[in-house]
Amino acid sequence: MTSGNSMGRRSGRISRRTLLAASGAALAAAAGSREISFAHAAEPAPPQLTVAVIGDGRTSIWASLQASAGGRDLERELGTKIVWQPGFTASLPVMEALKAGSIDFTFATATAVVNAIPARVPITPFAAYPLPADEVDFLVQANSPIQSAADLKGKKIAHQNGTTGTYSLIKYLDTAGLRLSDVEAVSLSGADAFTAFAQGSIDGWIHWQPATALALAKLGARARLLPDVKTYDYAFYVARSEVAAKYPQIFAKFVKIIRETQAYIFAHPAESVALWASQGGLPAGEQTVYERLVREARLSESGAIALKPVDEAAAASTQELADSFQALGVLPNKVDVRSFLLGKQFDEARKAVAAELGA
Repeated sequence: MTSGNSMGRRSGRISRRTLLAASGAALAAAAGSREISFAHAAEPAPPQLTVAVIGDGRTSIWASLQASAGGRDLERELGTKIVWQPGFTASLPVMEALKAGSIDFTFATATAVVNAIPARVPITPFAAYPLPADEVDFLVQANSPIQSAADLKGKKIAHQNGTTGTYSLIKYLDTAGLRLSDVEAVSLSGADAFTAFAQGSIDGWIHWQPATALALAKLGARARLLPDVKTYDYAFYVARSEVAAKYPQIFAKFVKIIRETQAYIFAHPAESVALWASQGGLPAGEQTVYERLVREARLSESGAIALKPVDEAAAASTQELADSFQALGVLPNKVDVRSFLLGKQFDEARKAVAAELGA
């Protein structure tokens, strides 16, 4: 694994300017696409769909959909009842629930997909997009001697194992010729890592938004960020295969609605954050932070404006992640992610999404 190859691949990623421009185009398309959404209302649909929610679900796309932002009626458009299942700490626990049959549809990072494949979690990938390049932050104490990746050797670093944070940590260490085994890596959830960092019991903490931005707002001058930390992996929307095989068009429409909802959030950042706050999703002091993250397109779901059928770029990037995890012992065995994601068994799902998105 070399940082040069990784940076080359990253140069093709979507910029914030492109995301914001695309959101305008998606909004314009959405205005003329409602007829398409409703035109399929007579299609067979499941009696209900259970959607996994990472966190409490009171912010971002799921919150806007639950609150019918912009007058959108998700259940009417899909022709089915939506059951929201909140409380998951990350994508990996969602995969366990999906395997148990208690979840039908979910957001999932590439790290979760990579772990799901060897575990035979019955997922059908419907769409993917690259996560925002600056979604992840690396916090150190303000008075810490750590200035770059080279200074991390032997330091105690918190990350949530097997997640986007882990992969960003691996790639950041690689820029200095270090491996995960060169640091004392401890796996902590975002909440536990914040407590440990605030108490000074760890030297650094790498995690995604909004946790790190909120932490910086709370810690103030006690913390600072390391430079040049990047996010490298993709995000996916996946469905439980048994349900996906019966209703591919329903999930394809769901993907389109997700993309259009993110476009609406971009176009109405203050209104969207105020809506989330009115639903109990944000304490007053956090609204400013969230609005900034929305405007800067730094949340995990910000890239959903670029959702499209799973393609070679998504498969190749996720294969690189799997290979890195396997080489470092995060995964016990090599996983053929590319063949899985591009498998013919998902052709119908890809075609349905392509038709909905005009891809």
